[in-house]
Amino acid sequence: MTGILVLAGTPIGDISDAPPRLAEELAGADVVAAEDTRRLRRLTQALGVTPKGRVVSYFEGNESARTPELVEELTGGARVLLVTDAGMPSVSDPGYRLVAAAVERDVKVTAVPGPSAVLTALALSGLPVDRFCFEGFLPRKAGERLGRLREVADERRTLVYFEAPHRLDDTLAAMAEVFGGERRAAVCRELTKTYEEIKRGPLAELAAWAAEGVRGEITVVVEGAPEKGAEEIDDAELVRRVRVREEAGERRKEAIAAVAVEAGVPKRRVFDAVVRAKRDLG
Repeated sequence: MTGILVLAGTPIGDISDAPPRLAEELAGADVVAAEDTRRLRRLTQALGVTPKGRVVSYFEGNESARTPELVEELTGGARVLLVTDAGMPSVSDPGYRLVAAAVERDVKVTAVPGPSAVLTALALSGLPVDRFCFEGFLPRKAGERLGRLREVADERRTLVYFEAPHRLDDTLAAMAEVFGGERRAAVCRELTKTYEEIKRGPLAELAAWAAEGVRGEITVVVEGAPEKGAEEIDDAELVRRVRVREEAGERRKEAIAAVAVEAGVPKRRVFDAVVRAKRDLG
């Protein structure tokens, strides 16, 4: 009889977010494969649990070599628990190779659902959540990064990225260049931790903010592209939309910014249209 592979989500910050089943699986697994065994030790100490099984490392550097060993354990009937440093295995973390190999050998794969930086950032961003796509980490090289962003420049769904803090300003500047500086976004920093921060605004403003230096674990959520054909909206319609918002109580500056975003046109165009309309009336 074959064993079972269990993928377990671990806290992304606050240890109390650990699901109760995580402790049970850590205590009962025959093999615990961890991205960082030192972090695993801290996690088990915090949860007050001692793994009875063998603990092995499973990270990017040894993933290919260790996968066959773990598959052998699984086909021999072992219960193998896979955990990464934070969040769900396989989501920009080690795990995919092992899951694919286990499925190929008809080994049962299940999961202990847990915290996810992707879903947490998405929910807190204030951007549409009905449709989204996760893009992981962008390439480190500037040219490759721009190329990857251009591939999704017309993507209508909300985009979610992971990024290192020391590259955040360059990434946001590249996003502003490709997507447009007025595209709305949210930078989610240190989620669930003491210094959690959600910075929302147009990409150009966020890029300027990040240039001052940002620390911590970062997830970036970017609004999807506006509908094609939005640029065909004439100036009179833009002015009308601004007036509707002003009559509802919005200040002109905020109304212009909001109309520019929803119409998918530069804020300057809406501003100029409003100024011309006011001049023509006066």
